[in-house]
Amino acid sequence: MKFTIERSALLKALSHIQNVVERHHTNPLLSNVKINAGDGRITLFATDNELEVCETTAAAVDVTGSITAPAHKLYEIVRKLPEGAQIAFSLNAEKAQLNISAGRAKFALSTLPGEDFPSIADGEMTSTFTLTCKELNTLIERTSFAVSTEETRYYLNGIYLHLAKSKDTQTLRAVATDGHRLAYADTVMPKGAENVAGVIIPRKTLGELNKLLSEKPDGNVEIALSAYKIRFSLGDVVLTSLLIEGTYPDYERVIPMENDKIVEVEAAALMTAVDRVAVVSEKTHAVRLHIAKNTVVVSATNADEGSAEDELEVKYAGDAVDIGFNYRYLLDVLAQIKGGLVRIALLDANSPTVLTDMSDENVLFVLMPMRV
Repeated sequence: MKFTIERSALLKALSHIQNVVERHHTNPLLSNVKINAGDGRITLFATDNELEVCETTAAAVDVTGSITAPAHKLYEIVRKLPEGAQIAFSLNAEKAQLNISAGRAKFALSTLPGEDFPSIADGEMTSTFTLTCKELNTLIERTSFAVSTEETRYYLNGIYLHLAKSKDTQTLRAVATDGHRLAYADTVMPKGAENVAGVIIPRKTLGELNKLLSEKPDGNVEIALSAYKIRFSLGDVVLTSLLIEGTYPDYERVIPMENDKIVEVEAAALMTAVDRVAVVSEKTHAVRLHIAKNTVVVSATNADEGSAEDELEVKYAGDAVDIGFNYRYLLDVLAQIKGGLVRIALLDANSPTVLTDMSDENVLFVLMPMRV
């Protein structure tokens, strides 16, 4: 195997690949990146046996072949080479080494055979559809903050992607909850998704996918699904992931429909007030909202650290109500209000609260209150 490639092209591909690779693994192959050199291009592969990323990029290939080399070491070598460098790769099969050179810099990395490298990408997919990168990014961005990190309830450790109905319109919906907060976002059901069964996409997969989407804001992504895995194709990059096995809870049961105390307020102003008073709530994470006619007083009290309060003008005409929230969860939700005004629907101090973006009917958030 022998090829030459420009540093920036290789560095970009390796930056996508190396995040998937675990630094220390009982199987040394899984600490490596697989390099396939073909006709005018190379393809890089990395996997942790649950998530796989492959990326193809142009290269001047003199001798085709396949080999694996340590992913993080290769990334660091390429990263530290000068910008604009042409990097030459050649395989010394006798010594099982990958020789790398750029100018006067020379490196040799130990290798393992490419034919033994595992892959989860094989197998047929049952559904295929296309979303714009912006649509998919919105589904992930508006919900992923609510994904659980509690491993005992593993089925909450991802986003639940499924078909739903919103005002008699069929939609593709992403849902996440950790039991304290819930978020969902809808997009128009794309052609080809009519028979999609609900799937749970793992948290790690979402993180890597979000990085790829941020680099392609104007493109499209092809999504292919089977009962056990999902594949995202974004041009030269393909990400394949196993799905979380398990049954997602009936989240619609926790979305209250009878909350009749309606507050309308500028999300940014409420965020600022909550963030300000939370300075004295670092231990309990609790803030109290006292909502009365056209005002809300945000306060926090801590016996050891003192107290704080701030007052805002809001639109509200109901009876006075006091309710407490974990300020971090409240700030997470308010950060997702893109249009300015947030609509807060309450019932009482002990019931779930519904928050909606008044400029976007395709998203909804639920917060559980806490005692303060």
